[in-house]
Amino acid sequence: LRKIRGKEIAIIFQEPSTAINPLINIGTHMEEIFLAHSSMAKNEARERSMELLNEYDLPHPAETLKLYPFQLSGGQVQRVMIAMSMAWNPKILIADEITSNLDVTLQADVLDRLKFLRSEKLSSIILITHDMGVIAQASEFVAVMYAGSIVEYSTTMQLFNKPRHPYTSALLKTIPRLDDPERGLHAISGQLPDLIDLPDRCPYIPRCPNATNQCRLEPKPVLREIETGHYVACYNEVE
Repeated sequence: LRKIRGKEIAIIFQEPSTAINPLINIGTHMEEIFLAHSSMAKNEARERSMELLNEYDLPHPAETLKLYPFQLSGGQVQRVMIAMSMAWNPKILIADEITSNLDVTLQADVLDRLKFLRSEKLSSIILITHDMGVIAQASEFVAVMYAGSIVEYSTTMQLFNKPRHPYTSALLKTIPRLDDPERGLHAISGQLPDLIDLPDRCPYIPRCPNATNQCRLEPKPVLREIETGHYVACYNEVE
């Protein structure tokens, strides 16, 4: 697994400042990525680390390598994490809530970098986020999850134009619209189910306006294709 992790598959964690060891400087973190997956000498790993930092617009790479995580800003640590993750141009990059704690300007910059990685480095990106705006900007396909299961899967365009699962529809209605300021914000009533003791039926039933006796009596629905490329796990999808 060590041969795969960090080289074939890499991850950018939600909280980079806590994902990086505060007792180890940036240089040691970055050099380890190269030393763990090659016979590269330490000085070569250091040179490659500086090249990466420069590529991701971190000022004074040689000095940055000597710093500890707490001596960098949140945005800088995020860029260090991205640089580390892309050191070997992984085939799959998992990006976990990477924009959740960033201001709007930095968020846009990070999303631009993800698009660059996908188009120039040919990496596949699994973007985990609750921000529907980020999904609209950065993804081609979307899998909507509820209580640990995928309830809807389609292209991004299909999902935003015509959501078919009641949860997806409710989720989109919670987003404020600048083009319709008169529309009030909708809240999804009820609470999440206990994830340790999930029901055999659809877990969204207590909160679902479309729930019927069929939902309450039959097993949890499985994903089925309702139109080309659009899958929904629901007995009474939104029309």
